[in-house]
Amino acid sequence: MVYNPEYGLKPFNDFEKVGPGTAVGELNLNWRERDLPERVRTKHVHRLHPYLGKFIPQLVEIFIRKYEPELVADPFCGSGTTLVEALALGVDSFGCDISEFNCLLSKVKTADYELDLLEKEIRDILQRYKMATSPNLFGEPLELKSVNEYLKKWFAPKALNQLLIYKSFIEEYKYQDVMKVILSRAARSARLTTHFDLDFPKKPTNGPYYCYKHGRTCNPTDDADKFISRYTLDTLRRIKEFAGIRKRARVEVVCGDAREVIFPKADLVITSPPYVGLIDYHEQHRYAYELLELIDNEEAEIGAAKKGKSQKAISKYIEDIAKVFYRLKKLVRRDCVFVVIANDSQDVYPTIARKCDFKVVEELKRHVNRRTGRRANDFFENIFIWGNAN
Repeated sequence: MVYNPEYGLKPFNDFEKVGPGTAVGELNLNWRERDLPERVRTKHVHRLHPYLGKFIPQLVEIFIRKYEPELVADPFCGSGTTLVEALALGVDSFGCDISEFNCLLSKVKTADYELDLLEKEIRDILQRYKMATSPNLFGEPLELKSVNEYLKKWFAPKALNQLLIYKSFIEEYKYQDVMKVILSRAARSARLTTHFDLDFPKKPTNGPYYCYKHGRTCNPTDDADKFISRYTLDTLRRIKEFAGIRKRARVEVVCGDAREVIFPKADLVITSPPYVGLIDYHEQHRYAYELLELIDNEEAEIGAAKKGKSQKAISKYIEDIAKVFYRLKKLVRRDCVFVVIANDSQDVYPTIARKCDFKVVEELKRHVNRRTGRRANDFFENIFIWGNAN
């Protein structure tokens, strides 16, 4: 095991120099905010939409450069970090996820666009939305209603009407998935919640509150317009930026249970599995599921927060994660390397490795202390590198 909590050493950031001969265990990966700023960690499409629990792209880049795979796979692809980095380096990739929203997000990040048409379409829908929500010569703005109780509970009437109007135009366009992500991102910001609790709001906020983020009294938003406009332009900018650096490579995203999906013959797996009892991945994007009418596979989530951290829950988690890796090991190439990034606070991954008969090539541990907002506590992240033991 390599464990380096010392910040006196210069953190590694010369990513392009990583190659097969690089001893990754000797690299200082304890990046602080000033070493690896948020704008670098969330470059181009990595920040098309907020997503809890994703790992930083620089880790993926290091291991792809180190192992030079022909095909990299991620059985828990989440928001698509592994797939995006593989595409940036010209490596074919395959990802799957149980969450339909996660797969939507991964597909939008990695799709190959006709940029002129994309810009024309998302500017056109924005203009039509603006016209439909503004008084005009033909009468009052369009008003749409929803029978969805969740949406009526979590959005002010004005904001919900704006979101529904934008949604009503989406199906008329080729690049409607991009518009769905814009709409979802706007909906996340337009909910009736406090500014400092967008990640885990437990109930709607309907009146003034003291805002820990701004240090003053604030009011929940009743208007989605500014978010729709802002995220339209930001999304276009980020997709254009990534288009300028992406290489020619194949990307496949499958929405399904990693315990059942058929994986291709990958020679590198890079993944960050869900942690034990920490995040409800469907629930964090509940607004998107309700607004976009996505299929809810919440019951099939591995390690969901609502399942807790009891010994029974931990045992079930070990069983499910081991089933994924044991099955995946049989499907990929015999020389495939597995890089598993996890906050293994429950010390379950050595057991999972034994269950799957993996050979532990290396185990790294790095200090993560860049978290912001009300989730400012630091923690240690494990990086397990496994190979075939027989």
